Amino acid sequence: MSYNEKFMRLALELAANATGRTSPNPLVGAVVVKDNRVVGAGWHRKAGTPHAEVHALRQAGELARGAEVYVTLEPCSHYGKTPPCAKTLVEAGVKKVYAALLDPNPKVAGKGFKILQEAGIEVEYGFLEDEARRQNEVFLKWIEHNKPFIAMKAAMTLDGKIATATGQSKWITNETSRAYGYKLRDIYDGIMVGINTVKEDNPSLTARVEGGKNPIRIVLDSSLDIDLNANIIIDKAAPTIIAMTDRAERAKVSALEKMGIQVLIVDKDEDNRVDIVKLLDILGQQKICSILVEGGATLHGSLVEKGLVDRAYFFIAPKIIGGAMAKSPVMGKGILNLNQALELDEMEIEKLAGDILITGKVKR
Repeated sequence: MSYNEKFMRLALELAANATGRTSPNPLVGAVVVKDNRVVGAGWHRKAGTPHAEVHALRQAGELARGAEVYVTLEPCSHYGKTPPCAKTLVEAGVKKVYAALLDPNPKVAGKGFKILQEAGIEVEYGFLEDEARRQNEVFLKWIEHNKPFIAMKAAMTLDGKIATATGQSKWITNETSRAYGYKLRDIYDGIMVGINTVKEDNPSLTARVEGGKNPIRIVLDSSLDIDLNANIIIDKAAPTIIAMTDRAERAKVSALEKMGIQVLIVDKDEDNRVDIVKLLDILGQQKICSILVEGGATLHGSLVEKGLVDRAYFFIAPKIIGGAMAKSPVMGKGILNLNQALELDEMEIEKLAGDILITGKVKR
């Protein structure tokens, strides 16, 4: 392993410490190196707080002068809630900056590198670029398209069932798998379900991770059928958004808003339901950068048919239910031609105390 790879890999590891905490900002790690020795290291912890380069330079102190810096994303060039990192690096007197990725944010996009180069600092980028893209897949999707990154999660049996024909689904997967699912809720900005999931399970949709955060809860409810006493309405554990069409009763909308619930009126799609494409546009504008979709099967089907899924998490239990009436995780009209089926790339397979988790990014 070269020194370049070693130090950039360390920067990526540091960035990962803040997974799920920096939205709408990217994950960034930085390492200051002098004479092939790390003299400073840091990562961006939360939006509005100092960036990774600042933490690393503070730790390095005077040793930063004449040093090399490894950073997972191009240093920023604009004033936001914090000063531009590119200028901070110039002031620190570093001699060279290695970056994994060019920042696609129009406010940066090469401008950070330009500031460095005009100050006589060498710049190279593209080290471990694929790993950096995977780490910041959420930020890259949101900043380039202004839409949330969509992760679909499902728990099913070996024969692809999410419940028995009578609707019994607790519990298909084991405790280890369920704990992993809670961690996913902690990572993503929002969690989305359809109204049938709320009616059938009355979930809280919280993370239940010590020291973690709860995602924003998003419910698709075209006719606003939700019970005002549902857990996600009354528990106040996290913000809740309900997306409906103009079919809903205005009095019920007012009642929900008085209870602190955000109600979005969204255009109808061809099936007279909430147009999910337009909903995702609205949520992206609200800086909800990533959403974990936990169903139900109809919602999953709509996302698959419209090609809106970016990543899939499928938990598979070593059980067989059988039965034509038992639901599968993705319903709806389905894909009619195999060449249009969603295909996964960057596959990862993990054993979870007997269950299997298959994760992959959807090929584009």
